[in-house]
Amino acid sequence: MATQSPFPFGSSFPLPLGPLFERLGEHLRPPAWLVDEVQHRAVLFANHVLMQEPAATARLARQKGRVALVQWRGFSARIEITPAGLLDRAAPHAVPDLTLTVAETSPLDLARTALRGDKPAVRIEGDVQFAADINWLVDHVRWDVEEDLARVIGDAPAHTAAQAGRRVAEALRRFVGDRMAARAAAGGGGATDSEA
Repeated sequence: MATQSPFPFGSSFPLPLGPLFERLGEHLRPPAWLVDEVQHRAVLFANHVLMQEPAATARLARQKGRVALVQWRGFSARIEITPAGLLDRAAPHAVPDLTLTVAETSPLDLARTALRGDKPAVRIEGDVQFAADINWLVDHVRWDVEEDLARVIGDAPAHTAAQAGRRVAEALRRFVGDRMAARAAAGGGGATDSEA
């Protein structure tokens, strides 16, 4: 005799995780020390990537002393451009020359956008030239994972690992794209291009 599960998730995948993450995100906040440490590490990583691109640091050096405020939901970071064309965390009271607010509030939808290889919708306020330079960085600067791996494990293994990583990332992008297309075709309420 077949019985139906009392749980709303059974064979009917995908789970409606979006609302669950939204509710959790409203009530759960990471401790301030963790947010501070993540911001610090993100700036260090961004500088590591920028130092591999002389054109990027030269472009940013023109904006030295400028402050960008990046916001998403209840989180924000103030980033200052150094004379060397790198990033540093600005003082909490520093007045931003540019404010970038990520419009997508759902962490799940934001992850989907990233997996598709798209940029999230961002509201931009402030200095136009500074915004243009930041946009150029987003469009042109990429982390060379293979070069960093080669320093640790050698050229051939790094090349093999990077190729495998690219294949996995492409398969993941196709999977997400196919799922989104299937949901849209079925009228399942998937995010449309106008929402992303």
